[in-house]
Amino acid sequence: MSDATLDSPSRPRRARRGSAPPPRPGPWPWLDRGGRFSWFKTAVLLGCLAPLLWLGWLWASDGLGPEPLTLATHETGSWCVRFLLMSLFVTPARWIFDWPRVLQLRRMLGLAALGYGLVHLALYVGNEHLRLWHVLLEIVKRPYLSTGFTALIGLAVLGWTSTDGWLRRLGREWKVLHRLAYPLVALGILHFYMQSKINVSEPVLMSGLFLWLMLWRLVPARWRSVPWSLLPIAILAAVGAGGLEYLWYALATNLPAGAILQANFDLEFEIRPAVWVLLAGVAVLSLAALAWAGRQVFQGRMDIPASKRLSE
Repeated sequence: MSDATLDSPSRPRRARRGSAPPPRPGPWPWLDRGGRFSWFKTAVLLGCLAPLLWLGWLWASDGLGPEPLTLATHETGSWCVRFLLMSLFVTPARWIFDWPRVLQLRRMLGLAALGYGLVHLALYVGNEHLRLWHVLLEIVKRPYLSTGFTALIGLAVLGWTSTDGWLRRLGREWKVLHRLAYPLVALGILHFYMQSKINVSEPVLMSGLFLWLMLWRLVPARWRSVPWSLLPIAILAAVGAGGLEYLWYALATNLPAGAILQANFDLEFEIRPAVWVLLAGVAVLSLAALAWAGRQVFQGRMDIPASKRLSE
């Protein structure tokens, strides 16, 4: 099964004559495909809303500092990219942890990313005193705004066509269109680099996690759920994150890029983003090993005759 197949909504099966039609997705995000209430999806939905509610509470309690609109704009943009990375992690989680149920969350996480991106844009417009023509000119003139706006337009197209109805209309072209999610995430991270300017710790972390997600997709299908295959992915993603950090500081700033690169090997001062990428990769590897061991124990037990299992 290809990665593109896993990244698409499940195709509705054709109903036989005289049989009931296949279940359709519920009209609300807290319902499953059969229209039943789902505690699992409800919990994830609340998790998607939690950052926005937390920002609203901080704003109301004067916890966002002297420029609350600017800080809220930055935070919603960050959460847009975070939810995009979460949506891309759905497919690896399905393979690594043998967890088909997680596929129910892909569309919700993608739409959450779109929602935070739209709030990010609305807050930016508000910060510019609702001067729409001025905002448009700024987007045209400033490369970092053009990059972010392009990513948001593409994300809006993917969100609009994310339904089963559009999957049926577009057919094979649907997968081609939705593979644009990968370059759109890269554009979003690039926008994050460009607007961060000096301190790019979080964009470096996000780019390292994005590298992990892309490297995993290059692994042959038969090895994707094998724990040992995740170790070189974690190492390469961490090295890539450190290299991108070095290149950014070397090409875009006057800061000592070599000293910043060496700081990745000095854990006494602070843990650098590339090291966090490595730790995240090792954490996924550890959980994958536990899941794999559990499956082996369960499979071995199922191979025991039922009569012998009952006598134990």
